[in-house]
Amino acid sequence: MPFAEALLSIAAFLIALSVHEFCHALAGYLMGDGTAKRLGRLTLNPLAHLDPIGTVLVPLIGLLSGFPVIGWAKPVPFNPYNLRFHRWGATLVAMAGPASNFVSGLIFLFLLKFVLVVLALPLSNLLVMLLTQLVIVNAVLGVFNLIPVPPLDGAALMEALLAAPKYHNILRFLETRGPTILFILIILDWLSPVSIIGSVFTAIIRGYFSLAGL
Repeated sequence: MPFAEALLSIAAFLIALSVHEFCHALAGYLMGDGTAKRLGRLTLNPLAHLDPIGTVLVPLIGLLSGFPVIGWAKPVPFNPYNLRFHRWGATLVAMAGPASNFVSGLIFLFLLKFVLVVLALPLSNLLVMLLTQLVIVNAVLGVFNLIPVPPLDGAALMEALLAAPKYHNILRFLETRGPTILFILIILDWLSPVSIIGSVFTAIIRGYFSLAGL
């Protein structure tokens, strides 16, 4: 990956991740819990959300391998007992993150179409390249975070759907081993001659750009 494109990918990733985590914190705050705000997580500052593995190591693997830049941040803290919706409150907080990526991706997609079609900027323009990376990273990050393995947001949805006591042991196992399992899956997929995760991401990215006729 060219150096300029790599830098823009990193910038797009940090922007998308910051909005993602901010929306987690905002959702909790709007539903009555101020934990994230008190701990400095109701912010768009990426430094407040950094996780050594999810925000540094995994994205670096993506840059070095040509794999889409993916990752995660430190979980946003919240007290579920403070939320107005006790049954689904935690799930709504979790889903606010991927939802922000999908919405952001669409906004950047149509901004990209505007600068390409109306302003007629070339593909080599830095703004075009940044908007392209913002579309790609947000689309991929939104879907990636729906994987039902902690610390990703899909785990919260799975926990809400599998609330019966018979599933508690499975959920607790995933809760304690989730990051390790996820990291191993990413490495194995990266080393595999046929990347299943990469193929899914490629299909998602193509679908996004086709929405705007690009």
